[in-house]
Amino acid sequence: MIPQLEWRDPRPAPIVLVAGPEEVCAERAIASVRAQLKNEDPSLEVTDVRADDYAAGTLLAVTSPSLFGEPRLVRVAGIEKCNDAFLTEALAYIESPQDGATVLLRHTGASVRGKKLLDAIRSGVGGGVEVPCPAIKKDAERVTFAAGEFRHARRKIDRQALEALTRAFTGDLAELAAACQQLIQDTNGTIDLATVERYYGGRVEMTGFAVADMAIAGDHGGALLALRHALDSGADPVPLVAAFAMKLRTMARVAGMRGPARQVARDLGMADWQVERAQRDLVGWTGSTLGMAIQATARADAEVKGASRDPVFAVERMVTVVATRAPFGS
Repeated sequence: MIPQLEWRDPRPAPIVLVAGPEEVCAERAIASVRAQLKNEDPSLEVTDVRADDYAAGTLLAVTSPSLFGEPRLVRVAGIEKCNDAFLTEALAYIESPQDGATVLLRHTGASVRGKKLLDAIRSGVGGGVEVPCPAIKKDAERVTFAAGEFRHARRKIDRQALEALTRAFTGDLAELAAACQQLIQDTNGTIDLATVERYYGGRVEMTGFAVADMAIAGDHGGALLALRHALDSGADPVPLVAAFAMKLRTMARVAGMRGPARQVARDLGMADWQVERAQRDLVGWTGSTLGMAIQATARADAEVKGASRDPVFAVERMVTVVATRAPFGS
């Protein structure tokens, strides 16, 4: 068996296999490998390849040394849907990887397609490593995931606080990861239950992301009612604004791109589903209204963090601007 590396602590190798369905973990691992290689040599050339619409000869072309010998990182997505041309050439490539090249292969485990390639890599052909990204679904697994987020950041969190946080985010793992990072960035010292309740006390009843979804969809009344419900349930304005900021930033990144979601996701280094969601959210938006919403959110972020005496009004004003696509005072 080749080395099995924890997704929070991968390392470059001639062949890096990132396998498993958990996209949050896979994206972190892929980003870490790129960051390590870039840190070693800023001239790193990064190329993205799709295994399902692969053109013969591509792998050899993008891994071959350039005139100046820069290191190369080739990220290959969609191994579980690879075509015959890719499978044939990848099996040949791992027998003799190119010097200075790191080929990172992403397989979601959604099918057995590409199994022959995976078996060859796992047997040691090519001198590769594997980064398993198994699904995280059970409550205990989510607690372990969240605990790892704080441990990796060298932050302490009380057990009660940890359990309350994971109870508040029982759906999308990406939201739990974002909540962990919000606490890590915005707090100091040991994170206790009171801190989690201050930030996410109303999360079970009404999330900031749900409020943002309604506002972005243009449901002004529904968004204000949802906001009031969240605040009455104990939600803190800071993470509510953070949810808006996260969604609007994603929309802004996708807004200027053209082409199918899969291509845009590859170009931006995002997951397909993130781009698809952003493309749906962008219906009815223009560049000017999106810019205005982002400015309103930035203003609200400053105000809820101390620049205003009335953070609730700041959030309500932000929701109004986003939902109505119209300026709200000065």
